[in-house]
Amino acid sequence: MRQARYFIVFGTLAITALLAQGCATKSGAGTGHERMAQEERVGEPAIKEISPSDLGVATSRTSPSMRTELSARNATGLTVGALMDILFDFDRDSIRVDALPVVEANARRLKEDGVTRVLLEGRGDEVGTSAYNIVLGERRAKNVKSYLQQLGLSVDLKTTSYGKDRPLCFQHTNDCMQKNRSVHFVVKE
Repeated sequence: MRQARYFIVFGTLAITALLAQGCATKSGAGTGHERMAQEERVGEPAIKEISPSDLGVATSRTSPSMRTELSARNATGLTVGALMDILFDFDRDSIRVDALPVVEANARRLKEDGVTRVLLEGRGDEVGTSAYNIVLGERRAKNVKSYLQQLGLSVDLKTTSYGKDRPLCFQHTNDCMQKNRSVHFVVKE
């Protein structure tokens, strides 16, 4: 009987010690190697969509005089028919289903008009860092370029990204931010 109590007490202590060691490891008090691995991880801060009630709080880095200059620069290229911008969802680079017919219509227009060179300008909205939006805009432009090539458009297609630094629209509204989440066609002759 005494031996049975000894085994129960010893078994309980052993299980408690194992559980305590497991909890300490998960809380970061484990080995130095585990702590170093956790410290080496660099998490990208989450991008949050601005709610409509907070849109007035967002500030633009673009002064009124710079807006005029950017609008003039954004209007570069030849006007060829009605080439429409390709719109993207928030924080996404894949072409939306409703944007596919727009890309196809632009491709037909470029073929009909005999255009030989086009610049695809990728953009992002004002949410997130400039660096993040530059990369996102470039991925958007490259996806549109890839789809145009799949459609058989044999035009010299170049891509660039302005991220959030050369917006097409300057108001702090959802509609305006949607216009900036786009790929803009600029015909170069």
